[in-house]
Amino acid sequence: MASTATKEAGRGTTINLRASHKQKLLIDRAADALGRSRSEFMLESACREAEAVLLDRRYFDLSADALKRFTAMLDTPPTSNGKLRRLLRTRAPWDE
Repeated sequence: MASTATKEAGRGTTINLRASHKQKLLIDRAADALGRSRSEFMLESACREAEAVLLDRRYFDLSADALKRFTAMLDTPPTSNGKLRRLLRTRAPWDE
């Protein structure tokens, strides 16, 4: 799966941060193990984590009965409509 960091063409805004010497060595070792630069490794890792954080905020809890009804709705093919087509064309916030 290609991350957001690898999809972007060209360079954009600079992000500065401070790390301990130990953290820098760890990051450098991991980046080297994957054949990536420190910047590529850090940006890809940060974007992956950012996506996970945003996706985790979509969690909801249902009772057993509500879960059965919800699952039945998911298993039923949707009818074609304008709102659904617009939703399916909408880009994820991290892809913008």
